Amino acid sequence: LEKKTEDNESTEENENDDLEIPLFDLATITTSTDNFSDENKLGEGGFGPVYKGGLGGGVEIAVKRLSKKSIQGKDEFKNEVILISKLQHRNLVRILGCCIQGDEKMLIYEYMPNKSLDFFIFDKNRSMILDWQKRFSIIVGIARGLLYLHQDSRLRIIHRDLKASNVLLDDKMDPKISDFGMARIFGGDQIEANTERVVGTYGYMSPEYAIDGQFSVKSDVFSFGVLVLEIVSGRRNRGFYHPDHQLNLLGHAWQFWSEEKAIKLIDETIRDSYNTPELLRCIHVGLLCVQQRTDDRPIMSSVLLMLSSENAILPPPETPGFFTERSAFKGNQFSSDKSSYTSNEITMTSLEGR
Repeated sequence: LEKKTEDNESTEENENDDLEIPLFDLATITTSTDNFSDENKLGEGGFGPVYKGGLGGGVEIAVKRLSKKSIQGKDEFKNEVILISKLQHRNLVRILGCCIQGDEKMLIYEYMPNKSLDFFIFDKNRSMILDWQKRFSIIVGIARGLLYLHQDSRLRIIHRDLKASNVLLDDKMDPKISDFGMARIFGGDQIEANTERVVGTYGYMSPEYAIDGQFSVKSDVFSFGVLVLEIVSGRRNRGFYHPDHQLNLLGHAWQFWSEEKAIKLIDETIRDSYNTPELLRCIHVGLLCVQQRTDDRPIMSSVLLMLSSENAILPPPETPGFFTERSAFKGNQFSSDKSSYTSNEITMTSLEGR
């Protein structure tokens, strides 16, 4: 038993050597979070709770503590550490280190004082803090972060779980993409990949990924398009309700666009602050990103160009994927050929693609 324990400790040390980021000891993190007190709890993610902590010199941190029952295993945890330690961009959350000690696995991030995007845009009162100019700035910031992941970093990375709760806001309300546990690296000329373990969040997953397990940069583009329409409207795609139809937010936006009434999609709280051409361009870009066919969706460099140029000529959008709640999901359940999984607004996994 003693030999086995020594072997385990040796293996753990070797694995930790691969991480190339600062390692914090458990005692330091426990103290910084006041023993993971409820008062310091920032929220609960798909993989476990997140706590606010404080280090010496007034440095504030966010501690993501992997739950013992988490769907994120050791491999995903290590994947997130290795990936994010290699990434440097103003629109990506910055990792400060990690703690791996015994059964405890934690990531230490820079602290984001304004929580996440969903905390604001889906709340009637808090959404008023984000006027149109700030929302447009957030949309562009997310686009820049995603472009860096797809094209400009040393690695080509597919996030696979881009959503409002994974976009954190700093003290200036600038966006930072977070949570890279499900991200995957593409090498060389690789364009797409398949998986039998579909991970992501209902309402943000592209059709080809949710149904067939096929993912690419265009899967992230689809998620980005959903985000854009949510930011513009202040409504969630998943669970969207309208008394006149059974469409989700994508179908609702598509219907308005087809009737040349896209301006009606706007969140009431920004009625007095929006720029009409800019707003319509964002809705147009959002609909281009959520098109059913992957080939029809733009890449992120084109998205940024379309967002930033008043003179850019945008092609007309085609039908969105998953534009009705009943098209691929029934209630909160997704079914594949081999298994089914029930979920609400949480990260899901353990699906087998066709």
